[in-house]
Amino acid sequence: MTKISKNSDKSLESNSVEQSSRRDFFKKTAIYSASALTAATVLAPIKLKADDENITHHVEWGTKLGDKVDKYPYGVPSPYEHNNVRRVHDLLSSGDRYATVSMSPLHQQEGIITPNGLFFTRNHGGTAHIDPNKFRLMIHGLVKKPIVLTLEQLKRYPSESRIHFIECPANGSTGWRGPQFNNLQFVKGMMSSAEWTGVKLSVLLEDLGLKPEAQWALVEGSDNSEMGRTIPIEKILDDAMLVWGQNGEPLRPEQGYPVRLLVPGWEGNLNVKWVKRIEFSDKPWHAKEETSKYTMLQPSGKAINFFWPMEVNSIITSPCPEVPWTDLKKGDMVEISGIAWSGRGTIKTVDISLDGGKNWVEAELKGLVLPKSWTRFSYIIKWDGKKKVLLSRAIDDTGHIQPSIDKLIGNVGVEGIYHRNPIVGWEVTSKGVVNNVHVRS
Repeated sequence: MTKISKNSDKSLESNSVEQSSRRDFFKKTAIYSASALTAATVLAPIKLKADDENITHHVEWGTKLGDKVDKYPYGVPSPYEHNNVRRVHDLLSSGDRYATVSMSPLHQQEGIITPNGLFFTRNHGGTAHIDPNKFRLMIHGLVKKPIVLTLEQLKRYPSESRIHFIECPANGSTGWRGPQFNNLQFVKGMMSSAEWTGVKLSVLLEDLGLKPEAQWALVEGSDNSEMGRTIPIEKILDDAMLVWGQNGEPLRPEQGYPVRLLVPGWEGNLNVKWVKRIEFSDKPWHAKEETSKYTMLQPSGKAINFFWPMEVNSIITSPCPEVPWTDLKKGDMVEISGIAWSGRGTIKTVDISLDGGKNWVEAELKGLVLPKSWTRFSYIIKWDGKKKVLLSRAIDDTGHIQPSIDKLIGNVGVEGIYHRNPIVGWEVTSKGVVNNVHVRS
């Protein structure tokens, strides 16, 4: 039996779709793959007339000179995009704006790169502002050549650029026990994706020499909280990086300027900002943020720690409560789209359900499909004006499958708030309004 809970008192009627092959499903419901349609047929038709005044008359901006080319030495968004911003909520911070999270507006992002000004922010002691001329990085412990580097010296090492997401392990915790926020931004906005530029730690260690007994690294930040996290040497030598560039420019202060750690696919708290020190040892440190925090409490009273990779996950970003279908007419073609990601590897498949999980069909993966990165997915339907419950389920190339809420509860309980990756549900009413719902079965 399937139960659906949501943050409203309206009754819910789920649509059922007969079990069939994907091809039969397309025929019966007039659903087509994106590649089989032209842009004109995919989009819901816009009912405009040829005598629209915005066509037949000179528009205001076309009758005068625009801004001078050098008005903004650093470009700014259009004033019409004033709502495309990060947001915080008192419920998540108790009014503390120094140790909180500012959510990324996923519903307004395109592609797999988050603009630097919209990249989610999680700080533990406010945003530090560091003079790059006074930046120092000490690397010591079980290395053959301990060293202190300036920013310029660090940048002399061979650099590379990679696209990866960073996700807070508490992403999704706002609605863990039930639908709490009726918007995408506060449901899944504790993550973003960017192109990072820096040097792999393995390159640095080739130069400095790692002693054989070194098994762990403590990476410590220079901000007020002196964030420190323990990372196993296998990850350090695999793909961990010290990065100073984000999306083609220097890191922003809130992202750890001038240098932060990047551990692709692992929980965001490990990606230490404002790095000042890396120490190598044969034992883990059991730092505050990996004992009292960022652990998973179990029914026995014990807590799991050191579970670093972010699980396979997905979310439908259109429609969502901020992007409803209220302007659709029956028979309009419309795209269901979203983001999938996995800290363990590459997204292999994303399935879509229109009826709360009774039936599933395969979505199309769009654009770049990269490891430990966002992957866009798409599915086209003909809007029939009937209530639906939309779900997405991702599978990565390591065989991990995004679980249902009940399956995840059965595995890890309900006490911990970290590493929650259950399938997220959106109810679309007959009028196109979208609500956050929990599908339980």
